[in-house]
Amino acid sequence: MDQERLHIAIIASPGMGHLIPVLLLGNRLANYHYLQVTILAVTTQTLPVESQLLSTLNDAKNINIIKIPIPDISTLLQPNDAVVTQLAIMMREARQSIRSAISAMTPHPHVLICDLFSSESLPIAEEFHMQKYVYVPCLPRFLALTTYLHVLDKKVTGQYVDQIVPLKIPGCEPVLCEDVPDPMLDRTNRQYDEYVRMGIDFTTLSDGILLNTWRDMDSASLDALKYNEDLRSVVKVPVYDIGPLTREIDPTSSEGNKVIEWLDMQPRDSVLFVSFGSGGTLSAEQMIELAWGLELSKQRFVWVVRPPAGRATDGAFFTGGTDQDRSVPDFLPEGYLTRTQKFGLVIPSWAPQVKILNHPSVGGFLSHCGLNSVYESIKGGVPMIAWPLYAEQRLNATILVEEMGVAIRPAVLPAKKMVEREEIEMMVRSLMEGVEGNTMRERVKVLRESAKEALGIKGSSYKSMCEFISCCGMKMKSVKHNSKD
Repeated sequence: MDQERLHIAIIASPGMGHLIPVLLLGNRLANYHYLQVTILAVTTQTLPVESQLLSTLNDAKNINIIKIPIPDISTLLQPNDAVVTQLAIMMREARQSIRSAISAMTPHPHVLICDLFSSESLPIAEEFHMQKYVYVPCLPRFLALTTYLHVLDKKVTGQYVDQIVPLKIPGCEPVLCEDVPDPMLDRTNRQYDEYVRMGIDFTTLSDGILLNTWRDMDSASLDALKYNEDLRSVVKVPVYDIGPLTREIDPTSSEGNKVIEWLDMQPRDSVLFVSFGSGGTLSAEQMIELAWGLELSKQRFVWVVRPPAGRATDGAFFTGGTDQDRSVPDFLPEGYLTRTQKFGLVIPSWAPQVKILNHPSVGGFLSHCGLNSVYESIKGGVPMIAWPLYAEQRLNATILVEEMGVAIRPAVLPAKKMVEREEIEMMVRSLMEGVEGNTMRERVKVLRESAKEALGIKGSSYKSMCEFISCCGMKMKSVKHNSKD
């Protein structure tokens, strides 16, 4: 390897929703800016979709993948520990393996980028004289809330969800109390303490924060993170808007031929794609209502169905994509597949989402509002029905509906009340054949062009990435110069 070329190591925590953004960042740095990239992926090594993703980059130019096995944390968990707590403990226990992997590299990378759940690994960078950054693949308001949370922790009395007045963050639109991320739902839960700690780590342990967003997506919050004096007194480090980084369509891939062939036979903008991401799950009762709502709407649909998981909305977080061949009739209404076979296609567990959202026959997306899915929908020019389930998805949904105008949503959050078939039917019809849906379709296409421009060679996100790389390059030269002295 050319030792003068900037070498960046990136840590990815478990879960498809975390692995994908890291792979996209690594690909962007390697293939658009020609840097050397090593990805340290803490993985289950058992999920087929996860393994497939990693294998696609194994032989990629300028990118090296090092798999870090998930440590055994069974003795450290308490009953009913949330996913956030589990991830934080996993990444804390994985630090020694991460350190060993970096120590074995010759020479050591110049820069260490930790994803949001691996911020406790940032001090490893100091040991090896590396620069250190955090990558937050979320919207600016989530970052603002996360970094400001330790201030709110001292100001707010009682549970956040019981507050009457929205939470105020300097320079940002207030956050509705019902929209707070999962770790803020219960201040007595272990995940809350982990979340507060993460926000402090971002601004005190790092040299800067990379944010997967662009100028026109929640611009007020992005400006606040960069320029608002009160928020900057908390954030302190530079914030680089480098997105939206999304997956590309692989024209040589044969994955999903069945669904693509079906879509090829449908009229333009006529199909609703229904998917709750790699980890989202519904209750059995809610799945029945969704099934009936889709059927009653008489709109064409492709539905990625995953087995129900009781009350858990993130029940497939660590197992998504493991049961692709499972049959689905046993948890859908009797005779459902027969009744809907002329206008609906039901797929178990997994589908080629990027291909589907970019297909001309797809005109809507019923989504859990995870950011990967949101950006893929925008890139496909597809408006959404927002159905947030967990993590920061409620906050994303509010921004998409109330501020960006590219989505509609149920009257009451699905987490609070079951969405009944009549409301689902109404939303689907409104999105797919109503005036509101056509208006949103035009708005999302404008947003798609904005995102494309931001990543272009003269765009704001491209320039921000160049600023980050330039800063790293100057510091690398400074370190080498000082070492010679």
